[in-house]
Amino acid sequence: MMITKSEDYFRTFCNIIKTIQNSTDREQILDLIVKSAVEVMQAKACSLFLIRSRSDIDGLFYPVAKIGLSDDYIHTGPSQGRDITKDIMEQGGYLAAKDATTDPRLENHEAKKKEGIASLLVVPVVAERDPIGILALYTAEPRDFSAMEIDFLRGLADQGGIAILRAHQEYRIKRDIELLARVAEHLNSSLDIKVVLHLMTSEITDAFELLGVSIRLLDSDSNKLKLVASYGLSENYLNKGEVSTRRMRAVLQNRIELVEDIQESDLDYQQERQAEGIISMLHLPITVKDTPIGVMGLYSDRKRMVTNYDVQLMNSIARQCGLAIQNASLYLELQKDKQSLEEEIWGHKAWF
Repeated sequence: MMITKSEDYFRTFCNIIKTIQNSTDREQILDLIVKSAVEVMQAKACSLFLIRSRSDIDGLFYPVAKIGLSDDYIHTGPSQGRDITKDIMEQGGYLAAKDATTDPRLENHEAKKKEGIASLLVVPVVAERDPIGILALYTAEPRDFSAMEIDFLRGLADQGGIAILRAHQEYRIKRDIELLARVAEHLNSSLDIKVVLHLMTSEITDAFELLGVSIRLLDSDSNKLKLVASYGLSENYLNKGEVSTRRMRAVLQNRIELVEDIQESDLDYQQERQAEGIISMLHLPITVKDTPIGVMGLYSDRKRMVTNYDVQLMNSIARQCGLAIQNASLYLELQKDKQSLEEEIWGHKAWF
């Protein structure tokens, strides 16, 4: 009994879905997708490119899985990232080129000739309606791709998106739980507030791959925000000048300030921020009993998309900062009361 092409496609889908259900190894799943595409569609090669980070607005492509292509060729592949996937989605959801070595929509024609590529079929990889990469199929002989072949490759790309999203969610949950646990540990590790806040800024910077983090507290006497802790930022930037409450008024009224691209905004210290390499930044209020007492600044050297989930997590950590400050303040008050009590008792030692 001969197996039809549609049956072959169906079996391949079942195998990939089963693998996704039984494995959290993203690399294994993506390798299976490109191998399955080549085998079932009888192609020369297949590659999967992703944008390095979903939060990176201008991210470039990088290869995560490939079969049948040389390393020299794979590094001359597409680099424009999110724009490519959006263009493909707007132009029917796929890009098919019978002659990939001359098609004006494609780049690197000479590299394709050298690699022995004739035709090319590209479909977007999407996660939560957000284009995050492409799946590309290459043939050694010129081919007009059928509707069934296009739909099959789209289906494989969809499964890739599901696997990537699942792996990302599991990674994010693990990362965030570990981060909150470390923050809580730091809160209990010392009553020296400067030590605690420095540890918190370093943890946040590393966990979210930021350029740096700063914490400034409100000085009620001068009405200025004074730096008390930072990580990853240069002394030149930190000493750029005073930060008044006027510009941070919205943040100090318990709101956030998000700037996705400082070059498109009208901010103070614009030159200093650009020299530091800052592109995106997020400011969050630090509160004690719902009263803002300072600002936490998060700075990135690339454009970042910030989700509501990210803001909620950062707000939670900012509140932990407020708790740390409150605990330290209470401890100092207790120390003063203890000292006063000892002095008072010593002054009335005759009672004993």
